[in-house]
Amino acid sequence: MNCRLMKGNEAAVYGALMGGCTHFFGYPITPASEIAQAAAYYFTASGRTFLQAESEISVINMLYGAASAGARVMTASSGPGIALMGEGLSYLAGARLPAVVIDMQRAGPGLGNIWPEQSDYNMVVKGGGHGNYANITLTPASAQEMFDFTKKAFQIADTYRMTVCILSDAYIGQMMEPVEISGPVLHGQRKEWAVYGDKASRKNLISSIYMSAPLLRKHNEDLQQTYLQVAQDITDYEEISVADAEFVFVAYGIVARICHSVVQALRQQGIKAGLLRPKTVFPFPTAALGAIADRNIPLGVVELSNGQMANDVDLAVKGRVPVFRYLTMGGETPTVRELLTAVKCDLAESKKGGPHG
Repeated sequence: MNCRLMKGNEAAVYGALMGGCTHFFGYPITPASEIAQAAAYYFTASGRTFLQAESEISVINMLYGAASAGARVMTASSGPGIALMGEGLSYLAGARLPAVVIDMQRAGPGLGNIWPEQSDYNMVVKGGGHGNYANITLTPASAQEMFDFTKKAFQIADTYRMTVCILSDAYIGQMMEPVEISGPVLHGQRKEWAVYGDKASRKNLISSIYMSAPLLRKHNEDLQQTYLQVAQDITDYEEISVADAEFVFVAYGIVARICHSVVQALRQQGIKAGLLRPKTVFPFPTAALGAIADRNIPLGVVELSNGQMANDVDLAVKGRVPVFRYLTMGGETPTVRELLTAVKCDLAESKKGGPHG
């Protein structure tokens, strides 16, 4: 019930404890290692369970087993580790097991480097493993949101029986900011579908295999209905200076903070800029982007990837307005000055009827 100065990585562990997480399974990887390190200390000190596995493949299967037994489970990793978890993430979705997975993105492909990137978007938002499934995906932009989003993720996961991914980046995980630790601990309840090893749960069965094609079809259709309900219930985003904007950035994570500064700089120069910051990228704020497109306002997607989220923005606006792409890869981030210059140039070209997108 106080304010502390901490890294985003550490804030996520506090959020997990306040969110009622009972088991943390992890394997160290930069830039997420402090999450496992903090969990090793705070989970054991709080009477919760921490276990370092021998690999990320073991980690995701430990989540499967503990979630089957009704535990609130969590892990944290980075791109290479999340990639190894792909099969297990699909199994969690197929068995409808709630879990929380944090991805502190770093540059790739391959080992890449430890600097921030946002190139895990497709892997996490679009599922990552095989099959017709999705993960609820939250995108924090501060250490405070690392706490807040992780805390609420366990309730969301239990409500929809889905994996909730926290899609962050190396900067958000490593920067230190004041974080308010507040509210009650959100302990989980007994799950009627879980296997507790007692008489009441003896008939329960956890599996993702359906040997009958009609049954598997019905299972997949039920999953899709759940995802539609999720879109109605928890789509979340922040709008900054959008009401009177003539140009709107779309960005999440660390680059959303950079864009906020660019918005202020553009407005000082007479250009009414705004920012739409998704807090969920699955479900995606399609309707909010559509409403901006209805006003004939051009968009600028700022992203540390080759345009993975920008593709979803294109789908949302359906070609009605220009969508400019400001993309940086390899672990570098754009500066305020670079974005300021690029946006002014693109807007000038657009007014002349030049190329866009």
